[in-house]
Amino acid sequence: MILIDAFINSLKLPNKNAMFKLNRISMDIVVFYLFILIFIVSIPHLVLQLRSTEGLAGGLPVILKLIYFFMFYYLPLTIAVFLFISVMAYVGIGMAKLMKRKLRYQIIWKLLAFTTTIPFFAYMLLASFLPISDKYLFLAIIYSLVLLILMILKYPKRRVRKKNK
Repeated sequence: MILIDAFINSLKLPNKNAMFKLNRISMDIVVFYLFILIFIVSIPHLVLQLRSTEGLAGGLPVILKLIYFFMFYYLPLTIAVFLFISVMAYVGIGMAKLMKRKLRYQIIWKLLAFTTTIPFFAYMLLASFLPISDKYLFLAIIYSLVLLILMILKYPKRRVRKKNK
């Protein structure tokens, strides 16, 4: 149920209530959500891999094709997504400081993880029917950055403490 709520709220981003509900989800659930999301995105490539009779994995039995898929597609994709989110979270920390917002790395990382839902599902749907170019990645990055900026702006500003003399 938590994963379904996370999915529904991630579709509502940058809604303030959705952001705060997603922020209350623990980090282990967020990571598990990302693993499932990346697997769902990988399904078109998995089907293509299993149907393929050419290339490096073409003549392999199905079980070896599955192992090949997880080692050489799913694992590198997962690592790339986690690195992307981590780097973007550092960028988000810089933006939050410039905008004088009260945010920590963990919060930005979580929110960025949830911003990938729509681009990933759009990719999965498009990749099921058409070959997708690398330009889509650029659009997904821009989408995540725009959502990140909108979400940072919804957080309260830091209070300035006055020094007593």
